Amino acid sequence: MIGDLLNPPRGARPSQQAGPPRSLRLIGVVLAALLALPLLYLLLRAAEMGPSDLAAILLRPRTVDALWNSVRLAAATTLTTTLIAVPAAWLTTRTDLPARRLWLILLVLPLVFPSFVGGYVVVSALGPRGMMQGWLETLFGIQRLPEIYGFPGALLTMTLFTYPYTLLSVRAALQGLDPALEESARSLGLTAWQSFFRLTMPLLRPAIVAGGLLVALYTLSDFGAVSLLQYDALPRVILVQLTASLNRGGAAILSLLLAIVTLIVLIFEARSAARTRYYSVGSGAKRRHSRVALGKWRGIALTFCATVVGWALVMPLAVLLFWLIRGLRAGEPMRALWSLTANSLYASGLAALATTLVALPIAFLVVRYPSLLSRVVGRVAYMGYGLPGIVVALALISFGATYATPLYQTLVMLVFAYVVRFLPQALGTVESALQQLSPRVEDAARSLGYGPLQVLGRVTLPLARNGIASAAALIFLTTMKELPATLFLSPLGFRTLATRIWDTTSEGFFAQGAAPALVLVFFSAFSLLPILVATRER
Repeated sequence: MIGDLLNPPRGARPSQQAGPPRSLRLIGVVLAALLALPLLYLLLRAAEMGPSDLAAILLRPRTVDALWNSVRLAAATTLTTTLIAVPAAWLTTRTDLPARRLWLILLVLPLVFPSFVGGYVVVSALGPRGMMQGWLETLFGIQRLPEIYGFPGALLTMTLFTYPYTLLSVRAALQGLDPALEESARSLGLTAWQSFFRLTMPLLRPAIVAGGLLVALYTLSDFGAVSLLQYDALPRVILVQLTASLNRGGAAILSLLLAIVTLIVLIFEARSAARTRYYSVGSGAKRRHSRVALGKWRGIALTFCATVVGWALVMPLAVLLFWLIRGLRAGEPMRALWSLTANSLYASGLAALATTLVALPIAFLVVRYPSLLSRVVGRVAYMGYGLPGIVVALALISFGATYATPLYQTLVMLVFAYVVRFLPQALGTVESALQQLSPRVEDAARSLGYGPLQVLGRVTLPLARNGIASAAALIFLTTMKELPATLFLSPLGFRTLATRIWDTTSEGFFAQGAAPALVLVFFSAFSLLPILVATRER
């Protein structure tokens, strides 16, 4: 690369082009149009229906109930996860909790369980005739546990496996607060508890909102857990509309309604963040925080952490291992596991490659050539953040069956769905990597006669390779856990770990789903390694 800069092509002259090259603009526009396709198709399907048909679908009791159920579950899950995450973050960051680093790892690990695996665990452990009921009946003669299906089970499942989003956000905020603020409060006579509730908690509001946003979006878009627990949220009603009544038009309207609710949550969070500013004025020097002595509260703190870890980590692993051993003893074949794993790795690898390739020109356009065009392209690319997987899947099913039959139920359509869904994750990582590179290096290459695309390929990409590799790894691991798009868009006979888990557990064959679930959890655990490194004690 250095040799190319010192020896530019013969006859090359410095380029003073202020805007992006025409080819990059064209690539950005084409990609934006493709990424907007699912939402545009849903809008077109809605426009094709008459006002009376739209009103009949949107105002019928089941639609209203499903909308209320989705909003209620998202709000309740956000609240319960906050009640768990804030104390856990504070205990592992600011106190003398014994083995707090170990507790942090254990408290974050539930993120490795996809929601549909969590639903499988809750149903098999706490459902009618489940593991716990069987043990209680043997020991104490208890023949029936409280009903787990519906809202209680959905809330429990979503809480157990999403609270780490808020925990990580709040912990990062606690580490970034200036210790002088709390020290000043303590010098004025406030106790540690008074200082926390009067000073620290208000300063943590942006982090709590950010973590709660992730929890709410995850809950609104969840398909697997609410279906297994028979809770009629919008994703489950969309599935029933599509499979039972074969009404694609009605399912498209419900999908558009779910996308609108998700976008409203995003807009609310953006406006809340814009009105909120919390920063300190000072030298900016970082100092270690003093540890709060728990004293007589130490036992309660340890009990709290142990209870959360027991329910969110130990119980799921114990249930999966129980069903795995039971399946092996019953002679459950494991041969298919290798092909399922190979298919998952293959599809995830294609998705990681395709998503990263799409993210590169868009990120370069947004970071290096800010303009109206780049803002529009960037916002369209981030639209997938507000489109649940079942919405993307349904839009592409309808579009493919009607207008793109050669691509219908092919890997091309499946990978495209992955790109739409997870491009925002890759974009954020790639944009961050590009923003850390000085534009002067690129300007030097341009002054030596290289065009923008040559600079991108020979200078920018090699320097940003670590960020690009991180984006690809994140997409790879996230794609393995995606259920709705994989379930509805996979080619005939192409089964993955996620679809195998769904097929077996939705029919109650828990032993058959244990091995694929454990393999999926094993691969998901690798996605937490960078997070655990980033949250290590400073």
